[in-house]
Amino acid sequence: MPRVVVTGMGAISALGHDAHAHWRALLAGQSGIAALDHPRAAELRVKIAAQVRAFEPARHVDDRTLPLLDRVSQFALLAAREAVTAAGWDPETTPGPRIAVIIGTGIGGETSRDDECRKLYAEGAARVHPFSIVRAMASAPASHVASACHAMGPVFAVTSACASSNHAIAQAVLLLRAGVVDVAVTGGAEASMSYSVLRAWEAMRVLADDTCRPFCAQRKGLVLGEGAGMFVLESATHAAARGATPLAELAGIGMSSDAGDIVAPSADGSAAAMRAALADAGMRPSDVDHINAHGTGTVANDVTETRAIHDAFGTHAARIAVTSTKSMHGHALGAAGALELVATLGALRDGIVPPTANFLDRDGACDLDIVTGGARRMAVRAALSNSFAFGGLNAVLAVRRA
Repeated sequence: MPRVVVTGMGAISALGHDAHAHWRALLAGQSGIAALDHPRAAELRVKIAAQVRAFEPARHVDDRTLPLLDRVSQFALLAAREAVTAAGWDPETTPGPRIAVIIGTGIGGETSRDDECRKLYAEGAARVHPFSIVRAMASAPASHVASACHAMGPVFAVTSACASSNHAIAQAVLLLRAGVVDVAVTGGAEASMSYSVLRAWEAMRVLADDTCRPFCAQRKGLVLGEGAGMFVLESATHAAARGATPLAELAGIGMSSDAGDIVAPSADGSAAAMRAALADAGMRPSDVDHINAHGTGTVANDVTETRAIHDAFGTHAARIAVTSTKSMHGHALGAAGALELVATLGALRDGIVPPTANFLDRDGACDLDIVTGGARRMAVRAALSNSFAFGGLNAVLAVRRA
């Protein structure tokens, strides 16, 4: 089976506008969580979020294209360009039909949809913006990235709530292994800080009011985030032929469904996805040194994920360095897995695992080796990045040194 390697990555998050800034902030334990910046913030119980700040889209997108782009597409395009540049790949050197673009998003062009609905229903507007559909459709980020990369192969969106990024990356891996394409630009993007979505999350009563504290005894819930993470994946043969130096091998993918409760997580489903990723990569549990956990900071998730890691890894679970970077970049929903893969690849490349920030006291039910207090220098031979979504949708990526 052809090996798949990562040759470039890009990101924009509450921690910075590129992958390097995102990674350096994670290593420093820097939080992107701050007071919510929203025109109707005073009306909301949500008071904090991990938002992309000081972002000026006109600096990155030309005047002709910008009116077509929702914020989610702006993020995807910026991160994709960075990934392509970092890979040292010129899309013009690869036949268009041999390039794929697969991007995960949980909601799509939400801020555009919310703005037009407000004009229509609240303000009684007679019509909406003519670009409303192309801004709001979930496939818009993939289409814009495809245009920028001259991708004429498979181009589509994947939506599976908070597992969208990992599912999208998994689809890219399958296309590369099958020989359908030689290069895939893939990842996830989300920008859903609209008034209606914020009110909907309030109603679920899973948001923290102080900060995000995954696996901590004092955790109160998740903190919403936004951003994008994008990657250039290639067959190892294609990368070698053009002299590219891989960041890592994307060695295994694991996907499962709980087929149960629409909200409550299942340790069985999560463990099944981790086992599947290991099996697909041909790894033993003892090969894994680090896990970037789903780690939302909710009471239910963190305990359930702890049980799942024990189930999947047995006695080796106690020797795995576990962290949740959501403690710093927030829960970016459909983009979460992509932002976390940037961190996982950074740990593999640099031999240092970022901390789980905001940690106070250990919860006895989360009896894992949680990295706290600062980044940990250690050899990382292989790692997993976990994403477990509402609806019982699980997707796990296994990476190792190339």
